[in-house]
Amino acid sequence: MSGLFETSVEVDRPVEEVFAYLADGRHDPEFSPRVLEIAKTPDGPTAVGTVFRSTVKDAGMKTSRQFRITGLEAPHTVRWSEESKNLITAEGGYDLEALPDGRTRVRIFNTLEGHGLGKVLAGPALHAARKDAPAFGRRIKAAIEGA
Repeated sequence: MSGLFETSVEVDRPVEEVFAYLADGRHDPEFSPRVLEIAKTPDGPTAVGTVFRSTVKDAGMKTSRQFRITGLEAPHTVRWSEESKNLITAEGGYDLEALPDGRTRVRIFNTLEGHGLGKVLAGPALHAARKDAPAFGRRIKAAIEGA
């Protein structure tokens, strides 16, 4: 089973600042409490091919995750794909739109896909992600505006 969840939020920062913040996945723990730690390879600016490795806690279980940046078009698009072999994997991104008065609309989306036993778990995980999506957007907004 697979499915999409998404949300949009308006951030009171210019699109270039929002892009720079979100393109550096090391900020993820600032708005995603499930991310316990994260590292980036290689050092330097994020580019297509950059890999972020993290430890996350979902449903009480710690797992290792590895995401590769698959698309990056400053200052409007960030795309990633999970390379780790977990029961549920994600592929997604951010779409950024400049708004009047130096604000930015951020669309956040992920497609979750279950593998093996994860096909059974994907439905409840997707339901939880969709339920949390608006709060997730608010956490991203607060993190960027507080940066």
